[in-house]
Amino acid sequence: MVKGSTRTNASTLPRRALGRQLRKLRERAGYTQSAASRVAEISPQSYGRIEDGWQTKVTDLGLNALANAYEATDQERRLLLDLAREIREATASGGGWWRAYADAMVSGFDHYLALEEAANWVTTWQTTVVPGLLQTRDYRQALTWATNPNQSPDEVNRTLDLAQRRQNLLDRSDFRFEALLTEAVLRYNVGSTSVMADQVGHLIEKSQDPGIEIRIVPSVETSPVGLISRSFHLFSFPPLRASKLQEPPVAFMEGFTGDLYIERDTEVSKYAREAERIRHVALSPAASRDLMLRISKE
Repeated sequence: MVKGSTRTNASTLPRRALGRQLRKLRERAGYTQSAASRVAEISPQSYGRIEDGWQTKVTDLGLNALANAYEATDQERRLLLDLAREIREATASGGGWWRAYADAMVSGFDHYLALEEAANWVTTWQTTVVPGLLQTRDYRQALTWATNPNQSPDEVNRTLDLAQRRQNLLDRSDFRFEALLTEAVLRYNVGSTSVMADQVGHLIEKSQDPGIEIRIVPSVETSPVGLISRSFHLFSFPPLRASKLQEPPVAFMEGFTGDLYIERDTEVSKYAREAERIRHVALSPAASRDLMLRISKE
């Protein structure tokens, strides 16, 4: 089933996603990793490395055997096979990963959402819009209509429902969300003045949650830190289950024509350092809350 066992310069995202999907199906079926390894006819150590996203070449035959054992649905089986294909595509292309290459992506599978769900700490720097996990439904609707004016009402509602389900992550006790925002994010009139008033009020409310930290870079700040780097997200993860090694962080930048997933340690470190520099010019959480309160009363 497995050929090779080292990380390459190719994107790790499909390998991580495949490992998480296999773990989810295995745990649902009540299999141990040792039992799963016998189904796949490999060692327990090798199977554990697959679930940790370390293996690079997984055969379709082995995946089908696991799907049979796990009583996977047709859709779940297709997802496993599609992710395996995506691994091969990523290995062939190498380097960073632009989401614009849709022909190499699994239909219906969103790596951003997979990273968000797997992370235990997300830091986001936003210069223009409220981050998705903190958006109200009306705010999100205004953005959706603006970016996808041809979507039907049903499609828009599905998008809004998904956005709201994502926000359940904020209720997880092991999840921390850090939002670094420019003051401009609070002052852009998205949708209407009432939509923005509700949105700012929602931010004030969420800023009091123990797992959420919202810090604002005020417009009077003279340092351009963060403005040159543009908006980005940093995903940090808990240790891998099988090896107990630390899963590498990922940086993400959303673009108009494509999204960039950044995985090389040297490049991710640059975004981590930029986030630290932004923290130095941002207001404290308490002062940020005071600023939001003042804006809400204007």
